[in-house]
Amino acid sequence: QMQLVESGGGSVQAGGSLRLSCAASGYIASRFCMAWFRQAPGKQREWVSYITSFGAINYRDSVKGRFTISRDNAKNTLYLQMNSLKPEDTAMYYCAARDGVCNTGSGSAYTSWGQGTQVTVSS
Repeated sequence: QMQLVESGGGSVQAGGSLRLSCAASGYIASRFCMAWFRQAPGKQREWVSYITSFGAINYRDSVKGRFTISRDNAKNTLYLQMNSLKPEDTAMYYCAARDGVCNTGSGSAYTSWGQGTQVTVSS
């Protein structure tokens, strides 16, 4: 099982930016589907973005044009650049990995998870 460690969360005002990182170990992350999920208090976990092993990228509609997912294969690290942050982006953000096709579901198909990093956006 791949080990994942997120970092980069914090508190920002609306309109600000943060870059999340997810350091992978144990496996070559570029061979996996890597994704970001988030969960706000009292809400279900939701998919945010993924990048496939071939580099194909997808975003949920609410973050398109504001968030950018990327990976540094040399560092075995996944990133999520978040710009123009809104209060509704406030959540615990998790990176996840699966050895298979990326999907946009609840995350049950993903086998490796990080511990999460908190993002808080104030208005």
